[in-house]
Amino acid sequence: MAGDESGFEQTFSFGPLPAKSFSFQDDKSTLTLLMKWSMLGRLSAQTYSFDSNFHPYSCETFALCFFKDPQVIASLRNVEAGVCMPLERPVVSVSTELVPCTKISMELFDPIYSCGILRPSGHVVKCFHDVYPDYDELRQMLQEEDSQHYYVVGRMEREEFLFRLFKHLCLGGELCQYEDTIDPYISTTKKIYKDLISVQKDAKTKKIDVVSTVLKVCAYDESGQCFPGTREEEQTFAYLIVDPVKRNVTLLYHIYGVGKMSL
Repeated sequence: MAGDESGFEQTFSFGPLPAKSFSFQDDKSTLTLLMKWSMLGRLSAQTYSFDSNFHPYSCETFALCFFKDPQVIASLRNVEAGVCMPLERPVVSVSTELVPCTKISMELFDPIYSCGILRPSGHVVKCFHDVYPDYDELRQMLQEEDSQHYYVVGRMEREEFLFRLFKHLCLGGELCQYEDTIDPYISTTKKIYKDLISVQKDAKTKKIDVVSTVLKVCAYDESGQCFPGTREEEQTFAYLIVDPVKRNVTLLYHIYGVGKMSL
């Protein structure tokens, strides 16, 4: 029975919440940037309700129930972009990674401004690369562990969902036109993160804490990986962002490729 939490038989049922939208999906300046970064129409966020109490220890069961749920499958098939995997065969297993999500400000990025990645103007410093003709110190810091700047943002901070979201936006899609300054990446990261993450104030301490749990997820059918995408690619990703208080979960995913070229 859905919602039964006794023993080891806890299950979850889901229902799409089409009325739930995010400001970044309607903001013309954000959409213009996503188009420039070749992510428009390929970055999607959809919210669902669920019917049972969520705890982080049940994350794998939660994700498996999610990708097996008929309403979830139907809603993914209806995505207009036409780039999502329709989950034609039943999902048989999932992999989940609990992603740290504790940040309530953009201070995590402060070290980037004073280490040589940026000029005083905020412009990104260009650098030579054997493969990429138009490369810069920001992408090098994000991608290459032997970069002198790789750990200017600490090892634990790099694991945070906030940093991962920033990295995904900076690297973009297949025909990404990279920014000359860092500001568009920072402002878009802030806008999307604020849209997706739920916070609450502690009544006693007055401290604001993140209540969302973030899971990086991948689903598999009998033939192998089926969502997001059918092969591993750094910029093909999916996250389940769970609000255990409201019993809502948002699926944020991106399928790497060529994005829409018009709004």
